[in-house]
Amino acid sequence: MAVNRDKPDRWKDDINQSVDMYNDWFLRFAPDAYRETRVQTTRDVEATLIATRDLTDISAALLRANPSALPSLRMATCPPLAVDRLIGLSGVPANLVRVMERDQRLPARMSRQEVDRGLASISATIRRMADPDIFVWLERGDTPSEQERYRATTIVADRLCGSVANPIIRNAQERRQLAYVAQWLGERGYTSVPPGEYRRHDNLDPGTFALRLNIPAEQEGTGRRVSIPVDAAIMRRTARAGDMPLLIEAKSAGDFTNVNKRRKEEATKMGQLRQTYGDDVEFVMFLCGYFDSGYLGYEAAEGIDWVWEHRIEDLAEFGL
Repeated sequence: MAVNRDKPDRWKDDINQSVDMYNDWFLRFAPDAYRETRVQTTRDVEATLIATRDLTDISAALLRANPSALPSLRMATCPPLAVDRLIGLSGVPANLVRVMERDQRLPARMSRQEVDRGLASISATIRRMADPDIFVWLERGDTPSEQERYRATTIVADRLCGSVANPIIRNAQERRQLAYVAQWLGERGYTSVPPGEYRRHDNLDPGTFALRLNIPAEQEGTGRRVSIPVDAAIMRRTARAGDMPLLIEAKSAGDFTNVNKRRKEEATKMGQLRQTYGDDVEFVMFLCGYFDSGYLGYEAAEGIDWVWEHRIEDLAEFGL
């Protein structure tokens, strides 16, 4: 059963409405999100300067004690370093940097010796590339004035804020989308599985739904078991024993370029789910923003359908 993927005559109008809806939301939300991010980011940079004694102590021991300082330190170099660039320049295991960035801790499964070697290499890279035009006191060999410290903090905070604002906006948009889906379902008599109650996709009761569920599947070509994250799993009221729920992926985008770079992700998920559970798996995208006809055509060719947020009532056509 196709709802939107087989109606290309509607795509252009839907794309325009979706872009307008996203832009309206962005203009109302993004300024507040950026300000909130900048306040927190400035605090993080200040904490890093305090911990590193104004960037004069960037040692492996400092990084071990303060793994959360790494994002600020990446933005303190000339040029600022992306995560992958730091990994490449330092020659360290990718997991070390990514866990420090994501979880603000050190990897639990790496040996202390391996961690220490990696931290020493990271600290050497950052010391070598510290931006002398921002941290002017490093070449002088003295302490900064309050004005110099404030100026350096704001510059690094601006750099860091720009690098983290987009994910924050994207995550906020996704939360809003899922809240809208949950509201729509609730108005039609569906009930949500409580957050603290563990449920699998195959033991949802008819007329219930769960948000942010992991579904086990086989990785294509390897047979290895993987977990497929889905944003919502909805068990229809008419479902019988053994039926699969309708799976929904909430997606938003603020430009056309990135969605076309990442359009294979949904096709990969769909392939793994079909390989594991058969061709009757229903995997639907809930879209808001910049999704052009090239993106839509690719997903349609993979058998993936979608519902536009500006026309959420199309969910009813999936038997909900």
